Amino acid sequence: MFSIDSRKMLEKLLTLVISDTFQIPVWTVILATVCLVWLVWERKKPPKPPQINKDAENETVQKVTPSTTAGTENVSLKEKYDASKYVRLKLKIFFGTQTGKAKNFAKQLCDEVTKRGYVVEVTDLNHYDPEDNLADEGTDTVCVFFVSTKIPHALTLPCNFKRSKPCDFIFYYLKVGKNIDKWLHNLSALRVMPLGQGDEDVVNSKHGGIEEDFRAWRKIFWRKAGPILNGRKQLTPNTTLGKKEKGKCGGQCKCKEDGGKCSSDEEQESQDELYETTTDEEADDVDDNNDGVTQNSSGVVDLEDLGKVMKKMKTAKVQRKAEEEAAGNGGEKKEMVTPQLRKALTKQGYKIVGSHSGVKLCRWTKSMLRGRGGCYKHTFYGIESHRCMETTPSLACANKCVFCWRHHTNPVGTEWRWQMDDPELVFNGALENHVNMIKQFKGVPGVQADKFEEGKQPAHCALSLVGEPIMYPEINKFIDLLHDKHISTFMVTNAQFPDAIKNLSPVTQLYVSVDASTKDSLKKIDRPLFKDFWERFLESLKELSAKGQRTVYRLTLVKACNTDEIENYAKLVSLGNPDFIEIKGVTYCGDSKASSLTMSNVPWHEEVVGFVKQIADELPDYEIASEHEHSNCILLAHKRFKIDGDWWTWIDYPKFHELVRNYKESSGKQTFSAKDYMAKTPQWAVFGAKEQGFDPKETRYFRKSKKDIGGC
Repeated sequence: MFSIDSRKMLEKLLTLVISDTFQIPVWTVILATVCLVWLVWERKKPPKPPQINKDAENETVQKVTPSTTAGTENVSLKEKYDASKYVRLKLKIFFGTQTGKAKNFAKQLCDEVTKRGYVVEVTDLNHYDPEDNLADEGTDTVCVFFVSTKIPHALTLPCNFKRSKPCDFIFYYLKVGKNIDKWLHNLSALRVMPLGQGDEDVVNSKHGGIEEDFRAWRKIFWRKAGPILNGRKQLTPNTTLGKKEKGKCGGQCKCKEDGGKCSSDEEQESQDELYETTTDEEADDVDDNNDGVTQNSSGVVDLEDLGKVMKKMKTAKVQRKAEEEAAGNGGEKKEMVTPQLRKALTKQGYKIVGSHSGVKLCRWTKSMLRGRGGCYKHTFYGIESHRCMETTPSLACANKCVFCWRHHTNPVGTEWRWQMDDPELVFNGALENHVNMIKQFKGVPGVQADKFEEGKQPAHCALSLVGEPIMYPEINKFIDLLHDKHISTFMVTNAQFPDAIKNLSPVTQLYVSVDASTKDSLKKIDRPLFKDFWERFLESLKELSAKGQRTVYRLTLVKACNTDEIENYAKLVSLGNPDFIEIKGVTYCGDSKASSLTMSNVPWHEEVVGFVKQIADELPDYEIASEHEHSNCILLAHKRFKIDGDWWTWIDYPKFHELVRNYKESSGKQTFSAKDYMAKTPQWAVFGAKEQGFDPKETRYFRKSKKDIGGC
């Protein structure tokens, strides 16, 4: 503490110093310092939240939305946007799914919305009654619909949807979603953003796949719907995102008196689509007069409307041409196997080779290593199952068959649009991975030493693992590499690429999957991507008849789907004139969202035999030659392979390699036919034998605790 005398001395000293230096009284300096400290404190102190008058809240919300000006960069975020002044809307996400993709997209959006702090609810349309519930969705809700092209249940909207309580809505996907978008709009719901579409076909998808389409849509979603969800923008019954629902004229013009269309509506429609697709849904749109095509009373379509119908297809072609030109100019193409797909296939036991190929051990390879029997190819054609390599140079396919045992984890497409690996890389990678998987059986109980050593030297290649091998542009070079190593080739195709079949080099045996005998049933079972799938199918069968080597029709029987089309199957046989017809009961691979098959669709072996006998009666040139009861499979063979009462369905593999070498050295001049490398079928493999196709040299094991769902 200072005494009184000390304070007076200090005051006098400060007065002398400051007065002599600045000519300012000391108390003035002290007062100025206090004011400066107070000003700094007030500026750093956090501002109080503004109090909003509840009676004028709605008016305030509309007025506080900041306008975009040149000086907004200098305004602080809190001055630009005060969240306390706005009312956040809740989000409701609906999904209708067949394979689980729509559900997955709904979950991804839900997770993102939750992280941003919004209230969100996810609802399965399969458990939602629109008649009772949709009308209750009010103006405080934004609805998002994720629906697949086709959903397994009917979706109807309530006719009593009140115009006084419109909800905001968004939609994503194809045909079903288009209808939902149109119906909700007619029921006075307010469209938050234009219709979004995704395409599973990577060729026709604008962004290279449905996942990429979703990511692009999600960015647009937050740009369009974000301001509405947080309350900074409001939709009214007369406007959507600032645009009049009925066009610039507000629906007051006289354009529609003669059944025409408002010109301003047409301008709005041009913005209604985010992504163009060229799947068979477009064909439905062309035939649907309710989707933008108007007719007069005589039923004649206006030429202007006809041009609009073709708009999407032209846009898609232009986009594709631009992509092809970019690729031709050195643009980088995408890899077929994405990280997510690689993870899924690896989990299933695949070894991925390069960017688009794969190899996997067949269960029959493992079985024969233990001396427990071979597959039906061993019975029908004499292959050594433990020396068979199952691979594919293309994991992509042009079909999405209901019985696909890969559960549709592979990509789909109608043409090759990915990066392409050299055939040497594919061959060496497949061979190396297969041999390494065989080596892992060293020391496994039951594995026979001699077959283990033989298994490390593959002698056969089943090009039927997954996907469509014939899509690979260098398939002929890949086949030559296999033959150079004396590995026989069993090629399977889904009959959607007739030109590729025509140009295919000779293989040991060429299969064509004939899963149905009519256009409707083929579309139902194979679910092809091509619009002209039936024409391609028939042309492929015709090209098969021109091949000189062994050819096979492969029929997969699905009970209640394709087992009652005997006469139609017989007609298809006359087109391709195959050497053999394999008829196999469908293999049930467990529950899958990608397929509606159950055990009730799997025919018993006796039922398959009955079907084969019926179709044999319609085909006088064919007889039942062999069976493999364990695989539920029967072989019909042309009578030209029955010599002196004995069947010659087996293959002389050394002879085949000699013939194919001569063919290659003569540049294709020295041709050969299926009869040039046939071998006699042993008695145990002939139909009617007590072994029912099981090699007596092997030991058969019956599983009791586990269901046998394998096959090759």
